[in-house]
This record gives sequence, C-alpha cells and structure tokens, in this order.
Amino acid sequence: MEVNIENFEALRDYLTQHGHIHSIDTVSFEKLTGGISNRTVKVTWPDGHGWVLKQALAKLRVSTDWFSNPERIGVEARALRWLNRSAPQGTTPSFIFEDTANHLLAMEAIPNEHENWKTVLLAGRIVPEHFEQFGLLLGAVHRQSSKSRSNVRKKFADTSHFESLRLEPYYLYTAKKTPAAAGFLQALAQDTLLHKHCLVHGDFSPKNTLIYRGKLILLDYEVFHFGEPAFDVGFALAHFLSKAHHSPKDRARLVNATILFVEVYRREIASLEWAGSLEPRLVRHALGCSLARVAGKSPLEYLTPSEVARQQAALLQLIANPPSSVEYMVAQFIQKIEAYAKN
Repeated sequence: MEVNIENFEALRDYLTQHGHIHSIDTVSFEKLTGGISNRTVKVTWPDGHGWVLKQALAKLRVSTDWFSNPERIGVEARALRWLNRSAPQGTTPSFIFEDTANHLLAMEAIPNEHENWKTVLLAGRIVPEHFEQFGLLLGAVHRQSSKSRSNVRKKFADTSHFESLRLEPYYLYTAKKTPAAAGFLQALAQDTLLHKHCLVHGDFSPKNTLIYRGKLILLDYEVFHFGEPAFDVGFALAHFLSKAHHSPKDRARLVNATILFVEVYRREIASLEWAGSLEPRLVRHALGCSLARVAGKSPLEYLTPSEVARQQAALLQLIANPPSSVEYMVAQFIQKIEAYAKN
C-alpha cells in the first residue's frame, strides 16, 4: 500500500526503512499548503537543513472532479534533474531522490527566510529586477532545451499530464462554460499541441516561485514537456494581468514590470528559428489563460466577484479580435477593465 506522507508516523517509518534517516534521528515534519495536486511535507533536521517531499494525487483537491495520473511525479523528477544541470545556477532546488512506486519525489528545502513571489506581489512589493529574472530564467530554459532538442525531445515527449492538468481544465472546460469563447479556446488547445519547440514548464507563475536572498527559485514541474513556448509566457502574463486588475494602486508598476518580463524573454530567445513567429501565439495564450483563471477549474482566489465579471467581459471583447502584440494586448486589457469599473 502506498505510504501517505501526511501521516507523519508512517512517513518516519518509510524514511527509516529506506535509509533516508536513522531511527535515532530527531527530525520534524510540517505539512505545506498551497498546492491542489500533491501532498507536500517538509522534513527538517536539527541543524536546520531540510527536504521537501511531494506525493502526486490522483484526484486533485478542488470542488469539481479533476483527475490526473499520479505517475506524473516521474516527469517532475526528470524535469528537476534536467533543470539542476541546465537552468541558471541556483534557480531550482537540488534533486534528492525519487520513489515511483509511492509517487514520491524529494528535493532540497529552500531556507525559511524565503518568500513566495505571489504573496509579495499581492502585498504591493513590485520589484522590476524580479520580473527581469523571470524573463531570463524562462528564456534560458526555452533556449537551452531548443538548442539541445535532440537530447530532450524524446525524454519529455509525453503531453498527457499537461493535457489533463492544463489544456482540459483551463481551455476546454472554460470553452464549455463560456460559449462566446468556445471556438477560440478549442482551436487554441488544438494548436498548442502542434508546436514542438522546447521544454515547457506548464505552470510558470509567481505562485510557483520563491524569493531567497533576492533571487527567484522555480518550483513545480509536473507538467514539464517538450512543446509550445507561448503557453509558458501566456500563463505568466495571465497572473500579472490579473494582479494588475486586482490592485489599482499598483497597476502602473505591474504593467511596466510585465512588459519588462516580455522584453527580456524576447531578447533571450531572439536567436532561435521559431522566435519570429511567436508573438501572435503569446497574445492568444495570454488571453486564453487569463479567461481560464476566472472561468476554468482553477479560478484565482483573490479576485472579487465584480473583478471576475469585469475580467471575463474584457477578455471576451479582446478574444473576438486579438491584438497584434503583447504590449497592445496589455494596454487594451487595462483600458477595458478600467472602463468597466467606471460603469
């Protein structure tokens, strides 16, 4: 029977039996919150160092029925090992061990002094350097994997977890709930799977990013695959736009920082053969993801009901005639939500 890592007595027995700790070791366990697709527990030794254990769930912790094969933990383990070798140094935690039978992954715990970037942004602390780092990191992952595609394409060819955790709950579910956007979202989901250019994180957002000593550290790689780079950018833009919508006093700074993120990313991937055709797809994925975060299976919890309604109305207008560039899309989105707010 699979060990439940949230049962700390069972977890201690498991770690002891597998030689990860000794029976006399004094370690503490802490259940970590925030994710919906995994059990997550931190193990800490008396000297302060620790591990984070993640165990993939078959049924996600949301109100609607949402299932995904827990074998995706193997994808996350492969992704973390690749990132440890190929991403900018210090931008991912170190891989510790993997247990496929228990759908379990262990990685280095980031020291307690870290902050979650989503929390930082919602508190109004907008640091342009963080957005620049975010663009550099994503650009580096996309560039490195595109240049070494012969080595990574086959290892990360499986898109089934990405489809069950992203395309279905974000685009296809939203299409069913929002008839006015159904054609756009269904076409976007189909088109996404046609583009195979580089490794894609699939969950590239402030929620999955920690800040430690001024440096961004990226987490959560369970839908990592070789595919469409525009999805990662669009996914990130959806979070930035939604936060700009939610925080009027921080809106101008968030918009400027968002554009900086895009400009840095573009510069990082400029030499790649597929970069020149990417812009229209960046816009479409930003629109699709932004709509999904108010009408899909995983809505943003901080948006108020009136903000949800405004965001949906603005996005439906933009989807009907998508802007030609990210900059124009951002400007149009802000203009429309501000106009709706006055009515």
